[in-house]
Amino acid sequence: MSRRNSGAFKSRVYTDRPPYADFEAPAKFEAIKAIVAKRLIEHPNAICSYSGGSDSDIMLHLIETVRKLYELPPVQYCFFNTGLEMKAIKQHVKEVSEKYGVTIKEYRPKKNIVIATREYGIPFVSKIMSCGLEGVQKKNIPLSIADEYAEAQDKTDKYNELVQRYPGCKSTINFLCGCNSKGEPRPNIQLVINSSKYMLDFIKENPIPFRVSNRCCEICKKQTAHRVQKDFEMVITGERRAEGGMRSVPKKDCTSMCFTESEDGKFRLRPLYYVTDADKQWYKEYYGIRYSDAYEVYGLKRTGCCGCSISSTAVDDLEKIRPFEPSLVKAAWNVFGESYKYRQLYNEYKAYRRMREEMGVLDGQLTFYDF
Repeated sequence: MSRRNSGAFKSRVYTDRPPYADFEAPAKFEAIKAIVAKRLIEHPNAICSYSGGSDSDIMLHLIETVRKLYELPPVQYCFFNTGLEMKAIKQHVKEVSEKYGVTIKEYRPKKNIVIATREYGIPFVSKIMSCGLEGVQKKNIPLSIADEYAEAQDKTDKYNELVQRYPGCKSTINFLCGCNSKGEPRPNIQLVINSSKYMLDFIKENPIPFRVSNRCCEICKKQTAHRVQKDFEMVITGERRAEGGMRSVPKKDCTSMCFTESEDGKFRLRPLYYVTDADKQWYKEYYGIRYSDAYEVYGLKRTGCCGCSISSTAVDDLEKIRPFEPSLVKAAWNVFGESYKYRQLYNEYKAYRRMREEMGVLDGQLTFYDF
């Protein structure tokens, strides 16, 4: 992390931006093409994850344009079917494969998303939040330690005492107390519970009625990807910083750049990392790219795992899908329904708390709305 003049901490994703990150779209994509060409020449044994989404469509078109221009060897494309995919996406994968004359091989996880969520739990709000809450549930750490830490005069001493009281639970303690690994308060980073406003108070008043976990993504996608990608020198993915969440956090390979060497010695290329939504729209219009029916007909803004409860628009998106694929919508509700309902309760709680703050109501006071 880095500190700017304002005193606020900023991730290297923001401070170590390459010059092309701030170019206008036409120049930015020319710079990206040059990067792709250079890396494909250096590492021709490459595999690219293709999801059937809009980012993947831009990325595949860009890669194939570069590959044909420089007469480079074929790139192997892979599509990971979690077991809860729209027909529109699966059909689009076939159409793109035929259009560009490329092979997009489909892979399935050893445990599909239904089995994975039943075994480990379901996501809530974000991957970071889900991971933190999973730790709270599995390690049975009381939420009250956050109050102990907040009320302590010497927070470092209190933190060290909590670490001794709950051995092997440092990350969960950091998550609940809003501090770093030294016990220093860091309430404004993504890795703490109140990065989602009022979340700690909400869960205290409304205990979680289901098991929370983000393991379904690891089981259904990451493990499958590692198995498939192990024989390739370079892995290409369509991550974009603009998507936020974990994708805006520096990776374990200690860099925010779009080309890195990972811990296992493989090379990873993220061509779209500094591409914005506006850049994507320019590219789509300039090259006349058609996204899948999920976008063009159903009206979705993004796809990813169908119905994933991490998405704040999951329920609304499912209603857009319902007229075309009602069985899939029913399946998504069966998998993620408890998280959808709990998030709705959380949204209502946030609105209520904000209303009280705007009215200047003190804790313990009742208003007309309370009745």
